[in-house]
Amino acid sequence: MPNSLINKKLKNMPNNQNLKEADQLFFDGDNKLVQNQTEQAKTDFEKAIEKYPEHGRSHNHLGFLYETKYQDFTKAEEHYKKAIEYAPEYQAGYSNYSRLLSITNKFDELEKLLEKALEIPGANKMRIYNEYAIMYENKGEFDKAIEYYKKTITYAFVMQDFYLFKDSIERCKMKKEAK
Repeated sequence: MPNSLINKKLKNMPNNQNLKEADQLFFDGDNKLVQNQTEQAKTDFEKAIEKYPEHGRSHNHLGFLYETKYQDFTKAEEHYKKAIEYAPEYQAGYSNYSRLLSITNKFDELEKLLEKALEIPGANKMRIYNEYAIMYENKGEFDKAIEYYKKTITYAFVMQDFYLFKDSIERCKMKKEAK
């Protein structure tokens, strides 16, 4: 193999030291986020991505900040897409991105994302089915919403969640009658 090809391959290989530094910045940023130190957390996530551009978890958390703190849905979506591309096994990326797609009424994209999320090993099916149910409720498809809230209940192990979904079913029934 010519040296130019070898050098190109080496350049594109992830640097383990950069990955370790990115992970540490991510964990530092996550702790700052928990402490409501938004700007400092954002800086850590950006530094992590600067060190390791394919750091999916940092993209997810940046997406979360852009969505919830800055209401910049375009930047949030960009980061959520990168989170899923670079860390397809990281469930938070799917949860957060699905919430954004629901808020912005991008239901076709949301449905595709939820289908993909169900395929992730260890996926939180309760959350995914809940997102389906919310989507159908928002679309006014109350029978489908009820069907998915029922699926959600089968994965609820906390009574508070169980009652929340049961109430959601009743709400959909009332909306259906009011139609």
